[in-house]
Amino acid sequence: MSTDLVRWRLDIAYDGTAFIGWAAQPGQRSVEGDLAGWVGRILSLDEPPRLTCAGRTDAGVHARGQVVHVDLPATTETGRSEMRDTGAVLAHRLPRALPADIAVRGVTRAPDGFDARFSAIWRRYVYRLWDDPADADPLRRYQVVRHPEPLDVSLLADAGADLIGLHDFAAFCKRRDQATTIRTLQRVEAVRLGDRTIEVTVQADAFCHSMVRSLMGALTAVAAGRKDRTWLQGLLTRTERANDVTVLPAHGLTLEEVGYPADAELAARAAEARTTRSLREERA
Repeated sequence: MSTDLVRWRLDIAYDGTAFIGWAAQPGQRSVEGDLAGWVGRILSLDEPPRLTCAGRTDAGVHARGQVVHVDLPATTETGRSEMRDTGAVLAHRLPRALPADIAVRGVTRAPDGFDARFSAIWRRYVYRLWDDPADADPLRRYQVVRHPEPLDVSLLADAGADLIGLHDFAAFCKRRDQATTIRTLQRVEAVRLGDRTIEVTVQADAFCHSMVRSLMGALTAVAAGRKDRTWLQGLLTRTERANDVTVLPAHGLTLEEVGYPADAELAARAAEARTTRSLREERA
């Protein structure tokens, strides 16, 4: 195997039902653990490689558009002592080796400056709900959440628009040491599909821990008539996690897509995203 390291981009999807989440944890099944383990086996590495993903999903959260980078040798020795492109080997073998709840959509050489996490300029999630028991499809029970009250979808969308922009989303986030809760919410849309499923699309430059599920808890409270939009707007003035915001179940949430800038801007974006931000600095 060549010792020259190359950064590879992996585009993956997974059903999060059986996982503790993205991040590897001792004695628990994780997406990171399964994926890194199989990469290590396929390439005959001494230990699983370190993976970096665009969004560290929680237990039960799904993904169609997760992006991962991993630094690996440029070439790999095959069974016939032939050297092959490592990406080609992974693209051929990974989809066949991985369990059925993980799929690899592509393996490509990453452009210079690419970082799956820090180069991203937006993440798009979709949360799916049923608000009528008659609409529920038992075959989709691990991807769509049953909501106990009827929801006004138009009101939900209008309320979501109140939150768009650069704000401190501390009321919606689980506090982590040294972590900022400043985010730019770029998009909130809600539609009721023909099968009566409600899909809420939420897009931002980044999300802090539990933010999307907390946003959904607040928006559905307004859409169900339990809270009003003044209460919702007031959440943006809080500096601590709001106890009156319900965190909705994980299994309704799917990471659908991650966006990146042009190749020439990847490194600059990564450097910018690593900088700890404050609300005052962002608005300057």
